[in-house]
Amino acid sequence: MHNSVDLLSCWKMASSLQRILNQSRKSIQLNNFCEISRNLSSSSDALVEKEIKAGDIGLVSGIPQQHLRRKVVIFSPARTATQQGSGKVGKWKINFMSTQKWENPLMGWTSTGDPYANVGDSALSFDSAEAAKEFAERHGWDYTVKTHHTPLLKPKAYADNFKWKGHPEPPTTKQ
Repeated sequence: MHNSVDLLSCWKMASSLQRILNQSRKSIQLNNFCEISRNLSSSSDALVEKEIKAGDIGLVSGIPQQHLRRKVVIFSPARTATQQGSGKVGKWKINFMSTQKWENPLMGWTSTGDPYANVGDSALSFDSAEAAKEFAERHGWDYTVKTHHTPLLKPKAYADNFKWKGHPEPPTTKQ
């Protein structure tokens, strides 16, 4: 009985300490937020002189000017060979047109000095082509859209594998 009383009192003390800690964290965060907002409101660096328009996100984002003039390709990637479901089908991606490539003399790998060369492979994925177009326009990128090829599938049944297709054609003899 003595053990259970000790555990209960320890649990109550731990929960009250945790509550006090959470309250102090909230007050510290609030004080930091107020201080930051005061500094930003008095700073002239935070003010943007021109009105932000469509396509100007890149100008205020800090991206270098040479990368704002990039051309991108919007495409829907093909289904992988091992993929059978429809989980990842229908997504649209943005890929940057790569410019500077060379062969690494030591390993023979293809190298690039382009910081955006592999960004589209993992990061820029959209649910529709329109969303990808809108994103590219907001960033001021020129884009081309590659429409995906939808194959014409004939409905087949498993029984078609065993269907009688007639007698085989006799081999032709060459003279």
